[in-house]
Formats: sequence, C-alpha cells, structure tokens
Amino acid sequence: MRRRRSLTRRGAGALVAALLCVIGANLVAAPILLYIGVLLALLTGFSALMAWLPRRTGTVSRQVSTDLLTVSETSRVSIRFALRSLRVPHALWHDVLPDAVSGDAGGEYPPQSGQLGYRITGVRRGVWPIGPLVLRTVDPFGLAQREQEFGETRTVTVVPEVFALEPLAVRVGAAGGTAHTSSTRLGQGADNLSPRFYLPGDSMRRIHWRATAHRGQLMVRQEEEESSPDAIVVLDRSAERWDRPGDDADAAFEAAVSLCASSAVHLADEGYGVDVIDSAGVLLGTLRGHEDDRDALLVALALIAPRGDHRDVATLIGGAPPGPLVYITGRLTEDDAASLRTAGAAAGILLATGPEQGAAEAATRNGWSFAPLGDDVAAAWADALPERIGVGDVPG
Repeated sequence: MRRRRSLTRRGAGALVAALLCVIGANLVAAPILLYIGVLLALLTGFSALMAWLPRRTGTVSRQVSTDLLTVSETSRVSIRFALRSLRVPHALWHDVLPDAVSGDAGGEYPPQSGQLGYRITGVRRGVWPIGPLVLRTVDPFGLAQREQEFGETRTVTVVPEVFALEPLAVRVGAAGGTAHTSSTRLGQGADNLSPRFYLPGDSMRRIHWRATAHRGQLMVRQEEEESSPDAIVVLDRSAERWDRPGDDADAAFEAAVSLCASSAVHLADEGYGVDVIDSAGVLLGTLRGHEDDRDALLVALALIAPRGDHRDVATLIGGAPPGPLVYITGRLTEDDAASLRTAGAAAGILLATGPEQGAAEAATRNGWSFAPLGDDVAAAWADALPERIGVGDVPG
C-alpha cells in the first residue's frame, strides 16, 4: 500500500512565510519576525504529525451492478470499505477511474448512509482497472494533508454498444431463419414433399396416392432437404483499412465494431445461427441462442483492434455459402470493391466507413447491397438492407 504525505498550499505558504520571517529578522534586526517564523514552522510540523501519524489500515471490496458495461450504459459501483483506525477520521474519499469510464467517484467519509458508492458510464470499450480507493485527510489547521490508498484494483469490461436494427425484408433460407438454422433435415410434412414418377426399386410405402390419382401414373413421395443457411458477419480489421491505433479511439473503427456486434445479435434474434469472424478467418464468436454466447462475443469485441491482413471471402467462408453475409470494412477503394465477392451468399450486405469514389458502384456490380457507415450505425444498416433478400442470382 503506497502512502503519499504532503503539505497543502496553505501549509507550503506557511513554510515559505516562516523562512522569509527568519531572513527578514536577520536583515532588519527584528526579533519579533524570528519568533513568528519559528512559530509558523512549528505549527506546520505539528499539523503534519497530526495528519499522518495515526496508523490506518483497511480492506476494500467492490461490486459492479452489471457484469459487462456497455458503451454509454450507466452502472452502479458499490464499495465496502473496512477501515481500522484509533478514531474515525473526517476525510474525503475517491476511487481512481480510468478515462474509459466516467463518473463522480468520491464523497465525504464517513458517509451518512454508511455505504460508499457511485455511478459510472462506459466511454470506451476495453478492460479497465478501477481503484485503488484514496482517503484524503487534512489537519484542523488545513496545513498538512495525507492521501492513503486502500485495496486493490478491480477490472471492469466495457463492451461495444448494441443498437436495435431494422429486420431483413425477406428472410434467407427455406426455413426462414428458424432456431434450427444450422441443421439440415429431411422434411416430414406435406410442405416439403414433392411427388416424382415411380422408379423400379422404390418402396410401395412411399407411393403418393393423391398425386397418382391426379396424374394417372404411379407417383412416389420425394423428401426434399430443407435447410436454412447460417449467417456470417465479417469484421475486416486488417491494418491497411484503418488508421494506426493511438491513445484516442478511432471513431470509424468503433462504429464498425459496434455494427459488428449489433448485426450479429440482430441476426441471432431473427433466428439465424451466426458466426462472427475477422478478415483473417479468426473466429470471434458464435451465436446459437445462448446468452453466454452473446456475452463471449461482446467480450471478444471489447478487446479487438486493427491488425493483420485480410483474406478472400470465399476462403473465409469455406464450405457451403451462407444465407446473409455481412461484411464490415474501413477504407475501400474501387479496386478493393471490384475484387470483393459475395462467395455465393444468398444476401451480401457490405458496409464501409471510408468508401472512395467508385467503390459503391463496384460493390453493387458484384452483388453486394452497399452503404457507407458513419456515426449512426442503425441508419447505415437500414440503408444497406436490400429491397428483397434471397431473390435472383447473386454473383459468386
């Protein structure tokens, strides 16, 4: 535990005045100035002893009302402070906060309520330390002060803000984006059965009697596979797309991360199984209807930063093309957009924070539904939504 002891401005002024009085007493031969100087020095020393001589120890425990703090969200921090001292001092306390969260983390000690607490608001995503708790006491003359730190720090995770987005106009996939999107299953009802002509070797139990009577020839039931493709959200965080990371947050990259989280959660709420990957193919999270999956994704996005290179979309996706494919990137030239393919996705949605001239037209020619991404994440998503998803051929 580190202790810091120092004089107040008044105390420092008293020492300076004491020194000047001693010097003046020698210069003008005035003993009264010497007495005043000595008195001021002794009073300052006595005040310092009163401030820092008492021995104090204590323990601190903090509890944050939310496990994950969202950017712009407010949460309450409750502190249990057990101070061990000969007498309870009248002091001021404050909790050390990083710039990534804001709040009025201080007050008088001891508080009238008996509890220490304050509210914090997330400002910048990441994992940040809160604390230690600092207790500041001042002697009755206001000449000396003592600042003493208690307890360890506690980390708080600030995750990107998740916005409510407009629904897709038409859901992709035969199942319409149900909770079983990741499965491929044989249909068992009339909706997914189509009759075909009888072939030698077909079981008689599969004869479709209604179609046979209608056609006048033996027809059998053919079970069609029904599937609803998963959705994929790609966050292009390759270094060439973004400004070099610095002390201040890149507003464009923060908007991209927020849209990545918002679109993934939105598609999962619509019933799709969602995979979130970066431009190098690293899996950031999956959403399959579990709350823990959502929290794990938000924590991963809280720590993400621009780095690495990007790979071809078809290489990222791998096997079967997805239903909705959301691709979020930064700077986008016309050549970049011309080489960016939807890889056979049923619906390709492309958003860029820095599209250059000709990029939007090139992306549209490749089958993307394109929109620039600015500060308003929800509005950019609405602009990027195709008028009708899953209809017509999409270039691969």
